[in-house]
Amino acid sequence: MTANTATAETVRRRAAFGASVGTLIEYYDYYLYGLAAATVFPKVFFPSGDTTAAQLASFASFAIGFLLRPVGGIVFGHVGDRLGRKAALMITVIGMGLATTAMGLIPSAASIGLASPILLIVCRIFQGLFVGGEMGGAATLIVEHAPPGKRGFYGSLLIVGAGLANVMTAGLMAALAQNEAWFADWGWRLPFLFSIILVIIAVIMRSKLEESEEFQKLNQEQDKQSHARKLPLLQALAHPKNVILGVLMGLVHSIAGYVILTFGLALVVKEGVSAQVGFIGTFIVGTLQIIMAPTWGHLSDRVGRRNLYVAAAAFFAIIVYPVLLLYQTKVPGLIWLGMVLGFVIPGVAMQATFQTMLTEMFDVEARTTGVGLGYQLSNTLGGGFAPMICVALVAAAGGAVWPVAIYVAVIALVGILATIFASLRPDTVSAPLQTARQEV
Repeated sequence: MTANTATAETVRRRAAFGASVGTLIEYYDYYLYGLAAATVFPKVFFPSGDTTAAQLASFASFAIGFLLRPVGGIVFGHVGDRLGRKAALMITVIGMGLATTAMGLIPSAASIGLASPILLIVCRIFQGLFVGGEMGGAATLIVEHAPPGKRGFYGSLLIVGAGLANVMTAGLMAALAQNEAWFADWGWRLPFLFSIILVIIAVIMRSKLEESEEFQKLNQEQDKQSHARKLPLLQALAHPKNVILGVLMGLVHSIAGYVILTFGLALVVKEGVSAQVGFIGTFIVGTLQIIMAPTWGHLSDRVGRRNLYVAAAAFFAIIVYPVLLLYQTKVPGLIWLGMVLGFVIPGVAMQATFQTMLTEMFDVEARTTGVGLGYQLSNTLGGGFAPMICVALVAAAGGAVWPVAIYVAVIALVGILATIFASLRPDTVSAPLQTARQEV
């Protein structure tokens, strides 16, 4: 092994770990909020005599965070495309962690009244803003550092971070929820406060990151040019087909976790099942996610990301109704089986491939912005409102879950069609990033 090879591999490892630890915090923050919104927030911040109304209010606060994600994708995408991926990733990881930590310090509505949910929503807005800039920079950095023929595998490592986040959030919540009274009062706050520890670790790891050779060459070329550079957002929007298809592709990916895990947990809790059953199931899912994400990523390098994504979306549409029926049995083992079938197979497969496909749709000078915009708009329009939509659909149907299955099937069909028509650059040794430029 030559010195240059050793150095290249070291840089790749740093990129993989540095990007993944931020994704861990991104998903940690959002999974944690989702678990809390499904279980304790209705009582702590949105107390009401009507449990459905309280749950809807809680999930509305969950959705609000998604509204700022596209803004974060644009703002920090600009930073990443102009100042470097590393600069954007340092800012976003600090902002995410501080917002999440602050949530754990907010007094309950019983203590300070209306100010309590208002403070929660303000923190959620900031959390959404910073989270919005995370995936664009992380996916761009890690895929740009990937060796030829392994983009899918490297991109999927981000979802290993998501799996770790699932394990950590569910494990902490399950352990703390053993004493339900203490958990509802103070115990739920501890995982939120722990976020600051993750931030410190992430900052240390990301301080050692290096920009990709591709990005460095771009900067050198543009420094030699005298004309003004276009804004990254305008460069990304110059190819609207990529942006539109990226958003539509991501809708099915974005709702998977929030339908199966977040809404699913709310459904079983409302049916009288202990929240701890859902926490344990999420822990199981997260553990399998750590194993399956790189497996799906590796498979996408072999069979093609488009093929894998389409198959996973179709399977998700088919399996969601049986999964919801398993939830309604109230049997812990069957609930856990449903979570695995509904998320680990189709959900993780889509997660492991989507962000890599987005990087293959945009040119290097606007890639962070393009990826961030596509990823965050799809999450806002899809995932952000999914739990609230599912709760409303079930309530309107008198407790029946079939409308949720129809909702998922429609979103899956949209994602499948968009994926079929998307243009992706080839994963070769020196593939020029011309996909967007070749489109008319």
